[in-house]
Amino acid sequence: MTSHWKRVERTVAQRMGGQRVPVSGRTRGDVPDVRCHDDGPVVEVKSRNRLPDWLLTALAQAKASARAEQLPLVRLHENGARYRSDVICVLASDWEQWYGPLPIAEGDDDADDNKEEQ
Repeated sequence: MTSHWKRVERTVAQRMGGQRVPVSGRTRGDVPDVRCHDDGPVVEVKSRNRLPDWLLTALAQAKASARAEQLPLVRLHENGARYRSDVICVLASDWEQWYGPLPIAEGDDDADDNKEEQ
């Protein structure tokens, strides 16, 4: 049986028009989980049973306060760290609305239908 994280990586690769790089073909930091076209994003995929409530709340707050012409995002800053090291989080749907749709393969749906394996 395929591990859930492998299936998530494959789905993300498919939705972004990229290709999943098998673990056997990479070492940590060598290449990303998903390889897109040469000038495309570099994607490291992480899957969890549940995202932290504080993060989902922050994303909801950003979305609620954004006007139509604004991209709602959350900027995560670690105390004492340089601001250029902050992490930016944005919902995929908001990213696609702002920058255009990512390629979605035929037959792909939006559901992650196997939560029990997470």
